[in-house]
Amino acid sequence: MDCSDDKTHSEGCIGSIMKQLTSTKFFLYLSYALSTWGDRMWHFAVSVFLVELYGHSLLLTAVYGFVVSGSILLLGAVIGDWVDKNERIKAARTSLVIQNISIMFCGIILMMVFRYKDQVTTQHKWLLTVCYILVILIATIANIGSTATGIIIERDWIVVLSGGDKYTLAGMNATIRRIDQVTNILAPMAVGQIMTFASLETGCGFVSAWNLMSVCAEYFLLRKLYDMTPELASKTPQQEENMEMKQRNVQEYESCELMLENEKSVELESTVMDKVPDVPYSKKTNRTSCASECVKPFKTFQDGWILYYKQPFFLAGLALSFLYMTVLGFDSVTVGYAYTQGLSSSVLSILTGVSAIVGILGTMAFTWFQKRCGLIQTGGISGIGQLSSLTLCVVSVFMPGGSLNLFNTSYANVSNNEIIEEYSISTYVPYTVLLEANITENSSSVSSVSMKEDLSSVILLFTGVIASRAGLWSFDLTVTQLIQENAKESERGIINGVQDSMNCLLDMLHFVMVIMAPNPESFGLLVLISVSFVAMGHMLYYCYAYKTLGKHLYNLCQF
Repeated sequence: MDCSDDKTHSEGCIGSIMKQLTSTKFFLYLSYALSTWGDRMWHFAVSVFLVELYGHSLLLTAVYGFVVSGSILLLGAVIGDWVDKNERIKAARTSLVIQNISIMFCGIILMMVFRYKDQVTTQHKWLLTVCYILVILIATIANIGSTATGIIIERDWIVVLSGGDKYTLAGMNATIRRIDQVTNILAPMAVGQIMTFASLETGCGFVSAWNLMSVCAEYFLLRKLYDMTPELASKTPQQEENMEMKQRNVQEYESCELMLENEKSVELESTVMDKVPDVPYSKKTNRTSCASECVKPFKTFQDGWILYYKQPFFLAGLALSFLYMTVLGFDSVTVGYAYTQGLSSSVLSILTGVSAIVGILGTMAFTWFQKRCGLIQTGGISGIGQLSSLTLCVVSVFMPGGSLNLFNTSYANVSNNEIIEEYSISTYVPYTVLLEANITENSSSVSSVSMKEDLSSVILLFTGVIASRAGLWSFDLTVTQLIQENAKESERGIINGVQDSMNCLLDMLHFVMVIMAPNPESFGLLVLISVSFVAMGHMLYYCYAYKTLGKHLYNLCQF
């Protein structure tokens, strides 16, 4: 009898596990994990690649980030509108192919550059510049595909699968973010070890091969999920709603003279973007149609931003955007800075993994606070936690060895510069240490330099950055769910596209800061500016929260 019970219990456990492995959520999470793995490997690796290729300066990484962010700023609304107007499976297939194939080509180009770097730098320097341009342009296309994939999975499909239940949606959002953080642990660690113990060229090849192989698996999983969920195959009729929205915006924001001139033909003009008049072919008709198609992206851009501005969560979305105006994260700039200070790619990958673990704790805190305090209050608590952690970064700027030297902006005037560059690359001794040591040609004084004071600032800086991940990701989940719950299904893509555009606008500004002060010695000033923008972002969120809840904002949580 006992044996029979054990057998029944075992069969029940196996059946439960199999049910989980064949559920719609499992296919969604696995597909997202594969996509994120390749994306995180690329974002980590390209930071090291560009710093290594451009003589340990942050300039090229800043230009790369500026161009990538600028493309989303201009095209975010257009991308979201394209997601809204196409079938879900078609949009997913297209975005996956663009994202993975573009990263693969970038990896191949960089692999060739590292293999033939000596020949290119000595004989064909113009070819190296062409490779820089190609990598940045193709990476921009890859980021456009990645943005579309994120809107499709994180902002649309997940809402449909949650069935409209806010607690289920919160749990799925938290799981997606945990997957994101786990890949932040494993993906950079994997490619970081390969680049450190094999070569940068091998790292490029690994990233390219991964993206080539994963694109098929990702699409297979999403196709399986699409077939298992009939709700994904149908969308709320949106063409009529979009036309009404456009017409309403035109009537509200166009000048009075234009409205009077077109008063009798408003109905015809509101449909000219989607319907071709049933008239005989003529050159005039073709010119009108071509002009309309050329104007359409600009019109979508305008309508999307106007629509987003009217949303009740506008201030919350703007607050999240302000958090992108920072160098206090594990992006290309911060990774590049750490690389110049003597941290190897292996150590950086480990630090990235630790920050991801803290981020996972933040997602757990989000679900816990959301159930007991409410969604809006959770955002306020997350902001307090993030700002408290970032005070360590402010203190690090004024520590011995801190990077707040605004007067020495170039290494060109340093004697024995070639020796400094040689030692900083081969032994990972920080630039600041080498500059203070006044290295001679025999470099005998390097070993006598005390590195504790210099490293204390870097350690405190990254301690603050890592600790702030918990509050950051909890706040990110709060704003994401506010948008998911309040945006209409037919407008979900364009609204999230505009949100990505706003994020990229502030992201571009932080790259402008780095371009203006690209040397590691000026990094301390960038830290202070970054903390100021994070504080302003949370002040904006407080304004939104108080406007929405009033005095109820200060209600105690139910622990």
